[in-house]
Amino acid sequence: MRSQEQGRGGYALRLVHALALGAVAATGLMGAPAFAQAWPARPISLIVPFPAGGTTDVLARAVGLELSKSLGQPVVVESRPGAGATLGADFVAKSKADGYTLLMGAVHHTIATSVYKKLPYDFQKDFAPVSTVALVPNVLVVNPAVPAKNVKELLALAKAEPGKLTYGSNGNGTGQHLIGAQFESMGGVQMLHVPYKGSGPLTTDLLGGQITMSFDTITPVLPHIKAGKLRALAVTTNKRSAALPDVPTLDEAGLKGFNLGTWFGVLAPAATPRDIVARLSTELARIVNSPEFRKKMDDIGAEPVGNTPEQMARQIAEDTERFARLVKDAKVAIE
Repeated sequence: MRSQEQGRGGYALRLVHALALGAVAATGLMGAPAFAQAWPARPISLIVPFPAGGTTDVLARAVGLELSKSLGQPVVVESRPGAGATLGADFVAKSKADGYTLLMGAVHHTIATSVYKKLPYDFQKDFAPVSTVALVPNVLVVNPAVPAKNVKELLALAKAEPGKLTYGSNGNGTGQHLIGAQFESMGGVQMLHVPYKGSGPLTTDLLGGQITMSFDTITPVLPHIKAGKLRALAVTTNKRSAALPDVPTLDEAGLKGFNLGTWFGVLAPAATPRDIVARLSTELARIVNSPEFRKKMDDIGAEPVGNTPEQMARQIAEDTERFARLVKDAKVAIE
């Protein structure tokens, strides 16, 4: 009788032991998803590759504020400007792929791929696209002291004094640089390109008359246009901007087929776990489509997007190919 009890007791102990081992094994198998579900457990850095005050910075702060609310962790916007937005991109590309360091990227990065002869990263291979946040038209603006009321008069002025008129950009290889080069090519004029680190210092010099014009995004110059401190001559996209409905497109102004704008979006290092990228993309789509965020975008002349990682990846691939042709035609190259 006693041996039977001992047998039952031994069986019970073996059963408990087996169940314990099973639980440990299950925990090991579930470790990765359980860890991913815990993200984010600390603040997230959103890197802006331009100085504060420009469109990239404004959008990053708007996105960061809403992401902080939905993720339950602070999203800290950090500026790392320089080298036409490539320094900030390189920093993110080489950061740990854990979802805690993100890039507020832009169309500039697809252009830099062709403009710079050598970059320390591959924009299509070293990043995981998350979502395009917004499209922002660029606008040709001049200092009011410039004696040109429209594009035709500006081109006549540039042709009369080759190389004298200056246009500023957010840096070599940025969208503004390429738009300026395209304007020169299509308009048959020669101007002097002056690169800056971002829209803040660029706009300051434009207001002060140190440069003639810029092809910056609408966001940083819109208040100055409304205040009469800058004169808008044309937008660079193929349709007018709702923020400046009375300003013609460059196509309407005589440069037929001119259609260049700027998109902005969030990217992560390439090896970032897919579930984190998916979570971020879902949150961004919800944020971008909210009435509050759309109102903010209307106020700065931006058009909300909120696409998927796959759609953003296709957009990057298509733009990289398209701008490679434009860069070659415009003969824009940087060592």
